[in-house]
Amino acid sequence: MKFIGKRYLDYSSFIKLTFGERVQKISLDIGFSCPNRDGTKDYGGCTYCNNNTFNPDYCEPQKGIKQQLEEGISRFSIKYKTQKYLAYFQAYTNTYSDFESLRKMYDEALSVPNVVGLVIGTRPDCISNEVIDYLELLSKKHFISLEFGVESTLNRTLEKVNRCHSYDETIATYDKCKNKGFHLGAHLIIGLPGETKEDLLNHAIEVSKLPINTLKLHHLQIVKQSIMASQHKRNPENFDLFTVEKYIKFMSEFVSLLRPDIIIERFISQAPIDLLIAPNWNGLKNFEIVSKIDKQLELENTWQGKNYEAF
Repeated sequence: MKFIGKRYLDYSSFIKLTFGERVQKISLDIGFSCPNRDGTKDYGGCTYCNNNTFNPDYCEPQKGIKQQLEEGISRFSIKYKTQKYLAYFQAYTNTYSDFESLRKMYDEALSVPNVVGLVIGTRPDCISNEVIDYLELLSKKHFISLEFGVESTLNRTLEKVNRCHSYDETIATYDKCKNKGFHLGAHLIIGLPGETKEDLLNHAIEVSKLPINTLKLHHLQIVKQSIMASQHKRNPENFDLFTVEKYIKFMSEFVSLLRPDIIIERFISQAPIDLLIAPNWNGLKNFEIVSKIDKQLELENTWQGKNYEAF
């Protein structure tokens, strides 16, 4: 097989085909919480979590949505003068509030000039039918993406990391959200404690059964101020963290099992160096690792979906 572009469906190409121009996400932190932090389900949150690992410095909950977006746009417009933006409700659980409050927040974000859509990160157990119906309505005029933290397809893992929901709930929520006119995304953490290589490869098979448009992947990282940081310090033998070489090789296998029409939004996400405990990948940048994955796919003459079997 001859490849003109990537050996997988990449997100940047999808965006260019969808919008015909560059589109930048602007992260927002609205001060949401999670049901396993505020006591609704539990306290302490997911064992791996420290939300400071991915929030830009302009994301401050005390600032309004409009201000955060305008500051983000000002920052990114220095390099790219003519581009559009997606308001990315990123930190914690961004459907975890009453419907009227959420409606006002989403509407405010879409009222900012050059914001052409929303990307909303949330949990499978924290979305109401009212919110789903409203996102369906918004999607008739705007680009709407709803992404769920799946993290693992194994219930034993979800329990171990204190997700406080099951994979069965994940499946049921995607079923409620499918065919609504908005894009569905999923997020997976590769290498959570106790998962074997066979388990990890099976994630590709299982998420391929979900009605998702996009998939985000990254390896497990131990970060400061997380419960897992303490667990790792006490019992490091319980963690089989990826080296960069093993992760690159693993990704070539994972991609080959993935449904061929799923857009891979990312392969990698790296915590700030001042928060990262392990693994240390010697300062390799995200784009450098993605380039190595590209080369590995070519070296092994494999591609997304090569070994995919429709269920």
